[in-house]
Amino acid sequence: MTKIHITMSGSPGAEFSAEWRITHEGETTEHLEERGTVPAEYTFEGTSLEGTVKLLTDDERLDVDIVKGTNRSRSSTQGKGGTLTVMVR
Repeated sequence: MTKIHITMSGSPGAEFSAEWRITHEGETTEHLEERGTVPAEYTFEGTSLEGTVKLLTDDERLDVDIVKGTNRSRSSTQGKGGTLTVMVR
């Protein structure tokens, strides 16, 4: 099984919402985080991950780092309403 590790960093205390869709062996599960706070970390088991992350606070920065095996995806956004769509396969 492949681990997918997500690290949320940026402005300490910044709030975000996240919707993760993890696929493993053809089955997709969802993980919702309605109001997370930086810093945060998540680890899922799966073959692929799709996600939408939205920054909920003003004047803050959000960095999203996703690692699956040797693959790494890094994204960032700034300002309330900033939205990231990420995918790792």
